[in-house]
Amino acid sequence: MMELMRDLLDKQVFDRRRVKIGKVDGVVAELRRGKPPRIVAIELGSITLARRLGARPGEWMAQLATRVGGKRHAEPHRIASKKVQDNGLDIECDIEVGETSIFAWQDWLRDHVIGRIPGA
Repeated sequence: MMELMRDLLDKQVFDRRRVKIGKVDGVVAELRRGKPPRIVAIELGSITLARRLGARPGEWMAQLATRVGGKRHAEPHRIASKKVQDNGLDIECDIEVGETSIFAWQDWLRDHVIGRIPGA
C-alpha cells in the first residue's frame, strides 16, 4: 500500500483530450473482509488535499467549498478507478473535464475576482 501511495499521489492527471485537470490528492480504497483492499477511485481537489493535513483542515475546506460553490462542492472530486490509467509518468482518465465541476473553483475566481481587476 505504501508503494501505491508513493507512486500515485501528486501525479499529474489528464482527461481523455490530454487537458490537465489537477493532481492526485487522495486514493479511495474499499476494505473487504478476508481480501486485500481494492482501489475504487482517486480524488482531486482542495478538500482532499486539506484532509491530508488532518480532519479539521478537511472540514474547514469542505465548509468553505460549500459556502462558495454550494452543496455540490461539499465532497472531493472522485474519478472511478475503472476510468483511470497510470501510464508511468502521469494519470490518464477516460472523462472530459468540461463535463465535470473540477474547474468550477477556477471559473468562479476568474469570473468574480480576476475579471474585476482592471487590465486583467
